[in-house]
Formats: sequence, structure tokens, C-alpha cells
Amino acid sequence: MTPEGKFKKTLKQELKEMFPGCIITQMDPNDIQGIPDLLILWQNKWATLECKKSQKASHRPNQDYYVEKMNNMSYSSFIFPENKEVILGELQQAFRS
Repeated sequence: MTPEGKFKKTLKQELKEMFPGCIITQMDPNDIQGIPDLLILWQNKWATLECKKSQKASHRPNQDYYVEKMNNMSYSSFIFPENKEVILGELQQAFRS
């Protein structure tokens, strides 16, 4: 498993504990190039997260566009080990508002 894959696996488990009953699904980058990795549905809220193995990992074409666009609609962000706690805090705020 890649470093990004390991990070994503533990992140999904953490999200499920943080938001009981949530649905987390992997988005298909072959359908929309640059779409964030994960869609999180919880109660009447949703968010997307683009997982990266590190803060220095490169962004693929259109990723910045879709993260910004979806953040304007609900909540979306790049997440990696170095900012995980900050992003999870922001996600909690977004889901509680």
C-alpha cells in the first residue's frame, strides 16, 4: 500500500469515529479529472477531501480548481499528515454549523 493509501485508510476510520453513521465514498478521478478523493456525507452535510501523502506532494491538473469550487459549495480541502488535525477541526466546524 502506498503512503497516500495508508494515510487515506486511517483517515477514513478516524472520520467514521468522528461522524457516526457517515458515508464515505471514493470519488472516481477517471470520471472527472481532478475531483477530490473522498466524499463524506453526514446527516444533511457533505464535504470532500483530497488526500496527499505529504504537504510537499504535487497537485494534479484541476485539483485546486475542484477543491476551491467545492469549498465554496460546502467544505473541501487538501489533507495530509502535517495538516490533518487542523482540517479535521475545520470539518467538525463545517458539519456543526
